[in-house]
Formats: sequence, structure tokens, C-alpha cells
Amino acid sequence: MVTVQRVQTGFRIERSMLKVLKGLAEYLEVSLGELIEGIVLHAFEGKVPFSESTTQVIEQLSSVYGLGLRAQDSHLLSEHTARPGGQGRQARPTTDR
Repeated sequence: MVTVQRVQTGFRIERSMLKVLKGLAEYLEVSLGELIEGIVLHAFEGKVPFSESTTQVIEQLSSVYGLGLRAQDSHLLSEHTARPGGQGRQARPTTDR
């Protein structure tokens, strides 16, 4: 067991992606934070974070929650923000790449 110091943080994330992550965390019986830590640690080492069976669960959850984004979309995302009066506008992209 490795002891760590965790901090509370907040960040914005695409709605359907969050639903898939929460569903996956529940399925794996871990907290959302633990799931994200595991994904990040695997990514930092260039390793695949999920088994084939877990990847199938992710595909099912993505279908249920309407997550159609793929890795190639990650640098193309822009946030839809609401204006007063219900009018929406497209914001600048979320990354500078």
C-alpha cells in the first residue's frame, strides 16, 4: 500500500463523459477520484488502463449516456456557454493546440 496525500479540487468536464466515469467507478466499486488517478497514472506511463472486459463496459456506458467523443476529438473541443436570455454561443476551444 502506498500512502498519498489527496486534496479536494474542482474541474470542468464534458457532461456525458462524467456520467460514463461515474458509472464505471460504480461498476468497479471505486471512487471517482480513484478511477481518475488510475487512468492518469497509466497514461503517464503509456500503459492501457483497462482490460478488454472493462473496455466493453465503457462502450456500453458510452452508448447509454450518449458519449460519442473519441481521443482524436480531445484537442478540438469547445464549450457551449449560455448567454442571458437563453441564447447560447460557442466559446473558444478548451485547448491551445
